Amino acid sequence: MSTIGQTKRTTPTQIEAMKGTRPIVSLTAYTTPIARLLDPHCDLLLVGDSLGMVLYGMETTVGVTLEMMIAHGQGVMRGAQKACVIVDLPFGSYQESKEQAFRNSARILKETGCNGVKLEGGEEMAETVAFLTSRGVPVFGHVGLMPQKVNTSGGYRSLGRSDEEADKIRRDAKVIAQAGAFALLVEGTVEPLAREITASIDIPTVGIGASPACDGQILVSDDMFGLFSDFKPRFVKHFAELAPTISKAAEAYAEEVKARTFPGPEHTFQVKK
Repeated sequence: MSTIGQTKRTTPTQIEAMKGTRPIVSLTAYTTPIARLLDPHCDLLLVGDSLGMVLYGMETTVGVTLEMMIAHGQGVMRGAQKACVIVDLPFGSYQESKEQAFRNSARILKETGCNGVKLEGGEEMAETVAFLTSRGVPVFGHVGLMPQKVNTSGGYRSLGRSDEEADKIRRDAKVIAQAGAFALLVEGTVEPLAREITASIDIPTVGIGASPACDGQILVSDDMFGLFSDFKPRFVKHFAELAPTISKAAEAYAEEVKARTFPGPEHTFQVKK
């Protein structure tokens, strides 16, 4: 098959090389249509396990399965041509052992064609990250607030305010970078600490609820679109307010259906005479 005219996809190696050049633009994507819309504007698209909450109405990400991640990863890969696509390893798919992590990472890479996987954890996951990267699996690290640990970490809150918390996050960032991750997501971490970590490690940091000094930024796309008008964490900016627009469109549709003004003649198929 000829590749002439096809757009080259951004690789994890290219993302890593962007540190110190310009900010890395990242968003989450879960479906083919949204991936197509975001792809021209993003360096990296993350198929996040946040889909459990955003698309399926779960209270946390803990209930997300490997099969769900693979299905949505396949969908995003059908819609993205340029961006580096990373798929989250869901809770329970990598913590048991480095061998389990490799088996499930390999399955994700094979079945989706994505560019790498993301996993949460610091010092406790460094050996796993090194095991994966030495075997050809690009890893996007994740430190600070880790949603998969919400049941043991005291809920969703910013971290790094105490010396103990800050020291732990510093160590986590350092060891994951040294283990071979190509980039590091820093979530829910107080600004001075996120800034310090960005300056102290050799791989790019991508912030969410962190610092403008991070090497890149990411948001959950549905938050950024304003699809959840009743949910707006401090770190989220609504770049659009689509929830009212969608609601008004549904209202207009319902009124036309009830009034029998939709469908009109132009929306139906007539028998040709």
